Amino acid sequence: MTTQPPNIVLIMADQLSAAALPFYGEALSRAPHLSALAEKGVVFDNAYCNSPLCCPSRASMLTGQLPSKNGAFDNAGLLAADTPTFAHYLRRAGYATSLAGKMHFVGPDQLHGFEERLTTDIYPSDFGWTPDWTRRERFPWYHNLLSVVQAGVCETSNQLDYDEEVAFRAVRKVYDLARSPDPRPFFLGVSFTHPHDPFAITQEYWDRYDHDEIDLPTIPPLPYGDLDPHSQRLYEACALGEYEQTEARVRRARHAYYGMISYVDDKVGQLVEALERTGQSENTLLIFTADHGEMLGERGLWYKMSFYEPSARIPLLVHAPGRFAPSRVSACVSLVDMLPTLTELAGGVTDYVSPLEGRSLLPLLEGAEDEPSERTVYGEMLGEGAVAPLLMIRRGRYKYVYSPPDPEQLFDLEADPHERTNLAGQTEHEALRQSFAQEVNERWDVAALHEEVIDSQQRRRFIFETLAQGVNTHWDFQPFKDASERFMRGHLDLDRLEQTSRHPTPDIPEPD
Repeated sequence: MTTQPPNIVLIMADQLSAAALPFYGEALSRAPHLSALAEKGVVFDNAYCNSPLCCPSRASMLTGQLPSKNGAFDNAGLLAADTPTFAHYLRRAGYATSLAGKMHFVGPDQLHGFEERLTTDIYPSDFGWTPDWTRRERFPWYHNLLSVVQAGVCETSNQLDYDEEVAFRAVRKVYDLARSPDPRPFFLGVSFTHPHDPFAITQEYWDRYDHDEIDLPTIPPLPYGDLDPHSQRLYEACALGEYEQTEARVRRARHAYYGMISYVDDKVGQLVEALERTGQSENTLLIFTADHGEMLGERGLWYKMSFYEPSARIPLLVHAPGRFAPSRVSACVSLVDMLPTLTELAGGVTDYVSPLEGRSLLPLLEGAEDEPSERTVYGEMLGEGAVAPLLMIRRGRYKYVYSPPDPEQLFDLEADPHERTNLAGQTEHEALRQSFAQEVNERWDVAALHEEVIDSQQRRRFIFETLAQGVNTHWDFQPFKDASERFMRGHLDLDRLEQTSRHPTPDIPEPD
């Protein structure tokens, strides 16, 4: 077992449900590169996002805090520049930190502790996507069912353009790190936008699957009246009744989704190959996860914003055979655990300057016996699709979901993995429901949180509308490369340039 601080590569997919990957069960998707990593890695079977929405989920991962603490409530959530992220802690521990791809930073700070970003983001950095809980209307930037209706094959797309650049820049960075004289260990974040909808993929990946073998949702579309109130709101917010969810449309969308998973898997393979070819794989710890899942037609629901398992449960895989023996971990963990885990792996300070709501995964990675009852996952949905705080507690075999305007939900995930039976209201489970309800009241001031969210929404909407008047200086990250220092230039020493740009670095022999 090596004790040298490892290089760390964190690869994140977008909207990837754990159940859609082959090493989590009977999924049809083909992901040989990820499956190979899982075979020699530590796989967390009950990992969750803390908010089933892109921006707040990523902010929770970065800060080790729930949205109610870090303030990134929704997809236009502002993460304050004075909030420490794991990038800050890793830099403090002596790491070189880089980011390629999506991290959904909103506001003027587009680095949040990273030394460099290799790409811009795919999503807007302004407050334009701020929801408004005081107005019960559907905003045009919400998801809609066109992504299902139009699912199928494409030659290219906005998302493919983006992820091709992310993969190229990330692989190039791996080679740059191998050639760099910088002695520091590195952290490289690589974040893809696939398999996020729209459901479109190239013919190559579509053809990896037999269309007739594509499965349909376990729970077919439910009548609107049979959905729980929050799911009804999601149905309306995402205009899920605008088009008929025919079997053919659903099958095509799921087919494309599996193809998109294979596409991400190939990108993971490219990164692993680059690490191996440059001799950096042995001391590089690789983490694979996602920001949230995808309902993929279950119950007739799509996308996320729900605490049902397909939306909230995510993959989490840690591959470092020289440090951690292959294993499966059943304990409930979540993305807020990432910051303390990375900090401890880096040998950095654990006297955190801001309180954390996550716990290090290091004991579980090292094989400690996990006690399911000792680890709890807390979740918050404070963004679009909700009208009041939607809160979740996952502990042991149970999941409890609470929102003031809705009936409570309580599920036994061991006996009922598809969450068909709500135990709240059943006499034999009343004591358990009361215990969870009391925990919600002790942990959250729900009424105060509701007002805080609305106040934030109103301020951000006012600022967005105001900045649209006159000249607007955008916050979107602008990647910059100084061309005068690239390739061959007149002020650069040719022999030195060729030597330092080549890997492995050749010797310069004495003249014959």
